[in-house]
Amino acid sequence: MTAVFRVMLLLIMMIGTASLYSSAVSAEESDPFESVNRKVFKFNDWLDRYTIKPLAKVYKKLTPKPINSGITHFFSNLNDISVTFNDLLQLKFAQAGSDSLRFLVNTSIGLLGTVDVASRVKLPKHNEDFGQTLGKWGVSPGPYIVLPLLGPFTARRVAAYPVDNFLSYYPHVSEPRDRNVAKGTELVDKRASLLAAEAFISGDRYAFVRDAYLQQREYLMLDGTVDDSFLDYDDEEFDDEEFDDDEPL
Repeated sequence: MTAVFRVMLLLIMMIGTASLYSSAVSAEESDPFESVNRKVFKFNDWLDRYTIKPLAKVYKKLTPKPINSGITHFFSNLNDISVTFNDLLQLKFAQAGSDSLRFLVNTSIGLLGTVDVASRVKLPKHNEDFGQTLGKWGVSPGPYIVLPLLGPFTARRVAAYPVDNFLSYYPHVSEPRDRNVAKGTELVDKRASLLAAEAFISGDRYAFVRDAYLQQREYLMLDGTVDDSFLDYDDEEFDDEEFDDDEPL
């Protein structure tokens, strides 16, 4: 069975699954599982506070900025494969051409994506996933859900997750050790990029994260950008050391 056939098979399965949510109440207006979500959120928050966040702090402190930036760009470049695939499914052919060229430029001239040459030659980074593709096909977001370890989702994104995972590098790395090291590095690098943004969280932490996540997803669906959200910022403009981190988050 070819890789393309497997992807198309997954697409058919996920479209059928996601269609179950097409008549659901908008996730931006409803959090029907809030009581359960809060318990899962509390567990995820505890796990992050005592494992991932400390690792991210050490990583941020010890990794020179050029290397840190290179790792971030490397994983972002791999993501452009999935972005291009979803461009095509959304009939964004011009953007698909730009994103595929971006991947080729960064993979070759950009040293396997560690240097973002493409952005410098006006090939911007886009963000597309299969959840957005399902949205373009008319599937509503469905209720807000917090999954153990994985964090915030909408029902639509849960349905899209197997396809997004298949389109990532992770399941295609044959050696388990290499696969886990790569995923662990990506996770810690991504968590480190969010350290400074936590300074903007105020009030009810659960509600703040939920509303920020749903706002981000809405803007992505509209091909816009997220304004006034802790999830959208230039990491170069912030320095974690500027903020008091004595209070646990």
